Amino acid sequence: MKHRLIAAALCAGLSLGAAAAAHAEVSKIAVAREYGISYLPLMIMQDHHLIEKQAAALGVKDLKVEWIKFAGGNVMNEALLSGSLQFASGGVAPMVIAWARTRENYGIKGVAALNAMPLLLNTDNPDVKTIKDFTSKDRIGLPAVKVSIQAVTLQMAAEKAFGPGQEHKLDPLTVTMSHPDAMAALASHAITAHFGAPPFEYQELQMPGVHTVLNSYDVLGGPASFNLVWTTSKFYKDNPKVYAAFVAALDQAIEEINHDKKAAAEQYLKDTHDKKDSVDFILKMLDDPQLVYTTTPQHVMKYVRFMHEVGTIKVLPKSWKELFFPNVDKLAGS
Repeated sequence: MKHRLIAAALCAGLSLGAAAAAHAEVSKIAVAREYGISYLPLMIMQDHHLIEKQAAALGVKDLKVEWIKFAGGNVMNEALLSGSLQFASGGVAPMVIAWARTRENYGIKGVAALNAMPLLLNTDNPDVKTIKDFTSKDRIGLPAVKVSIQAVTLQMAAEKAFGPGQEHKLDPLTVTMSHPDAMAALASHAITAHFGAPPFEYQELQMPGVHTVLNSYDVLGGPASFNLVWTTSKFYKDNPKVYAAFVAALDQAIEEINHDKKAAAEQYLKDTHDKKDSVDFILKMLDDPQLVYTTTPQHVMKYVRFMHEVGTIKVLPKSWKELFFPNVDKLAGS
């Protein structure tokens, strides 16, 4: 497996061209992630030092990797543009916005997907059976108002429920909160709903009176990518070996998760210091066929087309491949 991953990494690196090879590779990178089990591949990469090992195999010795946590992908984009961050991760929407806004300068693109997972909009309001039942008294917690993948999914659902031009009807009810904070706020009745992510959405369903109002897969018409990883074109071009090491490490982490989900569940509980949930609870989540760890982008273009139609982004790519660096071109994305 190790030789295959290194070979794949070399192929990815060689595709960057001979000119890039003349640049000195960075000796330190910063990688960011958010909260939740959807970021398990990055947790394993961190805990097992996979990027450092793959980089060493490619000739980049003693690479230092700093790991940072953010509450939302929109904040990561600012860090990425400042140069204080080399790899950002988060929902599809923040990456698409960054791609659209930096096409003529920084050239932000996706490295790969992390997963495909359903996002559940949960509420403790017994009067809310569908999103049409929300009123001005309700408050919906999500990672970033208007720009997070949850916010965009809610806009798509609102357009379907209320009609064309009504995609922003529920935006005034949304508040920016990290998933842990939103779950705590729902439990204390400080908010009435949370458009979350695994494992928080499943934990909430164990609370008395909490039920699901909306599943993102119903809005998208099937499984769709939740999280992606992205970086700038400059980093991609100037650091072919480190970039290739990251890609190989991600492939290795996802392979490890899918090979031994129980070990992955134990790793998640250890990494998050979760004392409330059992290995069986996390393992049941990982065994859910709706939760898939994969680098293949799925239904990304459905988000992109919607965001273009409502004016969130001004340019429409011809294909999902325009949004990503070439290392994922061979995958059956959409």
